[in-house]
Amino acid sequence: MADQLIRATAADGGIRAVGVITTRLTEEARRRHQLSYVATAALGRTMSAGLLLVSSMKRPESRVNIRVKGDGPLGGILVDAGLDGTVRGYVDNPGIELPPNAKGKLDVGRAVGKDGYLYVVRDIGYGYPYSSTVELVSGEIGDDISYYLATSEQTPSALVVGVFVEAGVVTASGGILIQVMPKAATDEALVETLDSRVNALSGFTPLLQAGNTLPDIFQQLLGDMGLELLPEVQLLRFQCNCSYERVLGALKLLGEAELQDMIEKDNGAEATCHFCGEVYQASSDELAQLILDLRAESSG
Repeated sequence: MADQLIRATAADGGIRAVGVITTRLTEEARRRHQLSYVATAALGRTMSAGLLLVSSMKRPESRVNIRVKGDGPLGGILVDAGLDGTVRGYVDNPGIELPPNAKGKLDVGRAVGKDGYLYVVRDIGYGYPYSSTVELVSGEIGDDISYYLATSEQTPSALVVGVFVEAGVVTASGGILIQVMPKAATDEALVETLDSRVNALSGFTPLLQAGNTLPDIFQQLLGDMGLELLPEVQLLRFQCNCSYERVLGALKLLGEAELQDMIEKDNGAEATCHFCGEVYQASSDELAQLILDLRAESSG
C-alpha cells in the first residue's frame, strides 16, 4: 500500500480525522540513516506525527518542525514535515538498541527519556513561525504530541502512531489524529465516546497488519457518527531539499583560510546531510574555485 494521507469528518463537522500510512518512507529513513529497531520506531512515529500536524495548515508552503529532546540514550529527534506530503528527519544516535519494554514492544519511551521537552514550530511560509514548547509526558511520541495539542492548541485530540519492524525491515508504519472541533467540544458524551474507542485500540500498526485500510479504520472509529471521507488521497514521501549547490554554499561560508586548509590537508571536502544521510564530495579544484569566488566578491 502506498504511503498516503486521508482526511475525514464526522458529527456534522464537529470531528476532524486524519490518517497516514508511512511504511515506505519510514523504511527509507531506516535505510538512509542505518537506524536500529528502536531508533526506527522513534523517528517513524515522529515523522507520522509531523505529517498529521501539518495537515491542518492551509498554505501550500506550510511546514511543521518537531524536535524531541529527552534524557534517554537516543539523544534528540528532529523532523520536518510539509503540507505537500514531504517529510525528513534524523535522530542523534541512530545505532542505539534497547531490549523490549514490559509489554514486549520497542522501548521508545526509555530510548527518548521522560525528562525533556517537545518543541513544535509551525511555519506558514511568511512572517514569524509559531513555536511552542511542552514537557515530555512519556517519551513515547504519541502521548507527547497529544499533550502538546491539549495544552498549546487547547483542542481535545487523540493521536495514535506506531511503527513495526520485522527482520530489520519496516513492515507497517503510520498513525491517526482525531480532533473535536470547537462546535462540538462541549459535547462531553461525544468526547468520552471518542476517548474510549481510541483507548480500546491495541495500537495502529496491528490494524494495518490485519489488512485494514485508512477508510476501514475510520469506519471502525467513526462509522456511526456520520463519517464523511474526503475524496482526495495525498501521497507521502521521504524527501530532503539538500543539494550539491547548497553544500558548496555552506562550504563557502567557512572562508578562504579554512578552504585552503582543506585543500592542503584533505585534498577536498566531504559533507553529509543530517536529514537524509546523503554524502557530497567537493574536489580540491572546486574548493579552489570557491576561494576565487570569495576573492572576486571581496574585490568587487
